[in-house]
Amino acid sequence: MAKNSVRQDEDINNTSNKDLIIRLFSYLKSYKLKVFFILILLIYVMICNLLNPYLMKMAIDKYISVKNLNGLIFIAIIMFIMNSLSMLASRTSIRMMSKVTNKILLKIRQQLYEHIQKLSFSFFDNRPVGKVLARVIGDVNSLQELFSTSLTSFIPEILTLICVTLIMFYMNFKLALVSIIILPFLAIALFSVETISRGKWQNYRRKRSNLNAYTHEDFSGIRVIKSFSEEEKTSRTLLLLTKNMMSTFIKAVRLNDSFWPIVTLSSGIGTILVFGYGVSLIKSGNITIGTMVAFISYVSMFWRPIINISNFYNTLITNFAAGERIFEILDIEPDIIDIKDDIMPKIKGTVEFKNLTFSYDDIPILNNLNFKINPGETVALVGPTGSGKTTIVNLISRFYDSTKGEVLIDNTNVKNVNIESLRSQMGIMLQDTFLFSSTIKENIRYGKLNATDEEVISAAKSANAHDFIIKLEKGYDTEVNERGSRLSVGQRQLISFARAILANPRILILDEATSNIDTYTEKLVQQGIKKLLIGRTSFVIAHRLSTIRDADKIMVINNGTIAESGTHNELIKLKGMYYDLFMSQYKFLNEPI
Repeated sequence: MAKNSVRQDEDINNTSNKDLIIRLFSYLKSYKLKVFFILILLIYVMICNLLNPYLMKMAIDKYISVKNLNGLIFIAIIMFIMNSLSMLASRTSIRMMSKVTNKILLKIRQQLYEHIQKLSFSFFDNRPVGKVLARVIGDVNSLQELFSTSLTSFIPEILTLICVTLIMFYMNFKLALVSIIILPFLAIALFSVETISRGKWQNYRRKRSNLNAYTHEDFSGIRVIKSFSEEEKTSRTLLLLTKNMMSTFIKAVRLNDSFWPIVTLSSGIGTILVFGYGVSLIKSGNITIGTMVAFISYVSMFWRPIINISNFYNTLITNFAAGERIFEILDIEPDIIDIKDDIMPKIKGTVEFKNLTFSYDDIPILNNLNFKINPGETVALVGPTGSGKTTIVNLISRFYDSTKGEVLIDNTNVKNVNIESLRSQMGIMLQDTFLFSSTIKENIRYGKLNATDEEVISAAKSANAHDFIIKLEKGYDTEVNERGSRLSVGQRQLISFARAILANPRILILDEATSNIDTYTEKLVQQGIKKLLIGRTSFVIAHRLSTIRDADKIMVINNGTIAESGTHNELIKLKGMYYDLFMSQYKFLNEPI
């Protein structure tokens, strides 16, 4: 199965629980003061909960037994005030922690998004877009419960558990021992469940990622699906992927649900043991009824944090897979390392490849390429599909880095300069024109974000796009759908060309820019191209050889090498590969219908 198949499960490197917890909770460092204040509030709530049984013991042993009504009222007032403030502190802490959690999720998502933007094309070549979206959206959202309960549940419950245990041992050592005798068996059971559970949640997230990827791909290619009437087939595939996801989810949840019965059963057994032994102590006169009532309350308080900690641990295990998937992306080192300090000077236009070799996934694409293009020259790259033409222009733009050799612009290695300063001086127009879901004006302005409306219109006129734009309902303010589906292929191409003109590039790259448009639109584009090529170094990839006859140099690329190089007339006289390609097209166009 293909490496980037939407149905292929992703391989994720397992991270130790300790490392994952440390890394996840390191995001709390930025909110130390708020976290400290939340902890203070929660400690107050914990102290109030711990004092309640003791105050009940005092009420029973000191005031009810001697019918002291004033003392009982005094205890009741103290408990009312103390617990009212406890409720307020609890609500405040939960509200504050929710805000902190949302900020952490925003930070993680932004960090993940910015990191993905730094990765080279090879990252996206190996992953369907839907699987990337699953991590940026779904996996990050899955961490919400983890962070929101970490402070409001886990830390206070740990403190409560420690304090209650100390109080129980202080009140009666033997009763305390009886109440915790079941804990070793509980720990073994929970650890066994966790070991299996984590793998099942990893499998579920893989299947969910497959479903997201397929759904994204399916809707992106909806025109093809409808054209070939494949709706029923794609529906069956979606149903299969959905069932796979549901199956893995049910298996994971079924195992996770065993946490609650195990802890509840342990709690019940522990409480029964305490009751049985406590009654015998009362009969023998070793403890008072008030002490027994208070101790039972503390036993309940002892098991409540254990149950809550188990639930938190359950949440932790459930979301470990999400954290692993996020950090797996964040740990990918960018292939293209950006050197921030070295700015590319204003490009004059000399482009040189020196002994350049490029391989993709250990498959050789370009082999020991050497050529030099002078400023202002127009170079056409022709050759069979897959020969390496697009790879050459991608190396110039530094979308990939060479395996060996150098790409030099004005004698500067492109690896040694800031990427933004390099690409900002390039204009790239591709065969597959991409327009954003915005207005035509904003799509053109993407070439120069601070451009005025007058500059946008001027660029559109130069691209011969102005006439069709003003005929639209809202002119330049017309909204285009995703990928510009409301416009024809030719119209999208003209807008893309206007975008390139507005960027005023020093190096222009046209990758099959006119292959999908009609003859009339092509003439309009070609008129604009002639204006744009003046004074700029340009690389033109074209299968339609009639469009590149006037190029200063034509390089025929075959099997990753330059098979031929020269002007149109020189290559025709050579009667080599270019001659054969040109004549085959010429004969095809002139064949009788």
